[in-house]
Amino acid sequence: MADLLTILAILFIALMVLVPMIERFAPQASPEQQSKIRRWILPLVGLSLALALLKSFMG
Repeated sequence: MADLLTILAILFIALMVLVPMIERFAPQASPEQQSKIRRWILPLVGLSLALALLKSFMG
């Protein structure tokens, strides 16, 4: 149990460090790129949910 808590603590600290760095140094997407991405997000989420449901029924 202690190992699990140690791993979770390390992951949490890594996220606290990496997320601000990514936000600061990542290139900003243009509005055209954002609209292309937005158009695909909902269908891909629906597809992944349907596949997860199918996987749960199969085994």
